[in-house]
Amino acid sequence: MSNKAGQKVNYQKELDKLILELKKEEKVPRLLLHSCCAPCSSYVLEYLSQYFEVTVFYYNPNIYPESEYTKRVLEQQKLISEMRFKHPVTFIAGNYDSEKFYNMARGMENVKEGGERCFKCYELRLREAAKIAKNGEYDFFTTTLSISPLKNAQKLNEIGMLLAEEYGIEYLLSDFKKKNGYKRSVELSEQYGLYRQDYCGCVFSMKERKEAKNKNKK
Repeated sequence: MSNKAGQKVNYQKELDKLILELKKEEKVPRLLLHSCCAPCSSYVLEYLSQYFEVTVFYYNPNIYPESEYTKRVLEQQKLISEMRFKHPVTFIAGNYDSEKFYNMARGMENVKEGGERCFKCYELRLREAAKIAKNGEYDFFTTTLSISPLKNAQKLNEIGMLLAEEYGIEYLLSDFKKKNGYKRSVELSEQYGLYRQDYCGCVFSMKERKEAKNKNKK
């Protein structure tokens, strides 16, 4: 499933085509799914576990503080244990490499959320997922991040494809907010009583969110 970086692609249509092929061939590939949090993963797991054996990889060194990271890991594990899936879903927790994130973000501390710092953060997390997927001999890797209306699906898929080429492992093209994916994730979060954070996760997004709230109060 090769696409040139920068090309405008309907990522959901590409995923639909692949799923159709898998169903015809009666294949159930192994997928490493990078997850940013339990709420975002809820719909993605409901959807993809119908067609893949999924391993959820929780690797988010951007999360601040560490207590928040631990809270999100536990919430992810809780969701996986309570949901019912057609094919097996397992879990891997990555290391809390916060220094990696701060080294990457150096010089971009004041860049607004959704800009270059976020793109570098996508790459940091997806690169680790690509390494794990390659070493674990998975068929595909992808991320839940595109389910958020605040995340740049085109950039995520461009980075994923570049890493796929670098590591020799297929990236699952996706834009999970399509087909009411985000709406469904909100419904599932309520159904399973999931903790939904009000900031992306890093100290910079937390600061930006607090400043916005303070402005609204005035």
